[in-house]
Amino acid sequence: MRIIFIRHGDPDYINDTLTEKGVREATLLAKRVSKWENITDIYCSPLGRAAKTASYSLAALDREAVTYPWLKEFSYYIDDPTTGRHGVPWDFMPEYWTEIEDMYDRKNWKNTEIYRSNPELLPAYDEVCTGLDNILAKYGYKRYHNYYVTEHKETPDGQDATIVFFCHLGVTFVMMSHLLGISPAVLLHGFYIAPTSVTILATEERIPGKAIFRTQVVGDTSHLLGGNEPVSTSGYFTDTFNG
Repeated sequence: MRIIFIRHGDPDYINDTLTEKGVREATLLAKRVSKWENITDIYCSPLGRAAKTASYSLAALDREAVTYPWLKEFSYYIDDPTTGRHGVPWDFMPEYWTEIEDMYDRKNWKNTEIYRSNPELLPAYDEVCTGLDNILAKYGYKRYHNYYVTEHKETPDGQDATIVFFCHLGVTFVMMSHLLGISPAVLLHGFYIAPTSVTILATEERIPGKAIFRTQVVGDTSHLLGGNEPVSTSGYFTDTFNG
């Protein structure tokens, strides 16, 4: 099966909607998405900026999305020990997080002081992972240790399923960390997905009945570049490459 994660457009965080640029991005994205055939199901965050982004693609496809509360942004705030910032649990200074070996470990990141400082954070991480696994089980993919065993059904379920998530940077990396067995701290600090970017993972099933997800592309913005719309830097601490 295939999973496509789409980040919302350039955000107006104060009003939880899109900027004018974000609307342009979502419009270009919809032109791209309208060409995708055989989308099985579409899922969406309940937050306004993601729902607004999805609305353009849903209209182009004449489809509806299923909304799950746990697809909201992973905003379980912490107090940054370096800067004093009270905010999302990433964007730490390198002199802090890189010196903590457990940050790089797919299990032990949960033991770090910073991620335990908000008692809601770890249960929320587990909720996201469980919610994702429950969706995958609908298509015959059941979690077994660190991979999935398959019970394929007739199309559109099973191996040929393509599902799309309209959500956010943080929660996308939480889900990817679960699928790929990577500490979310590594993804949150080492990768960037721009507004309306497209991230694609698909299962490799070289042995019948056993599947593992592998990433095809992270943060593709070709629809923006093709439409002469610069790639947004929202959530990024350097300039984006527009080539």
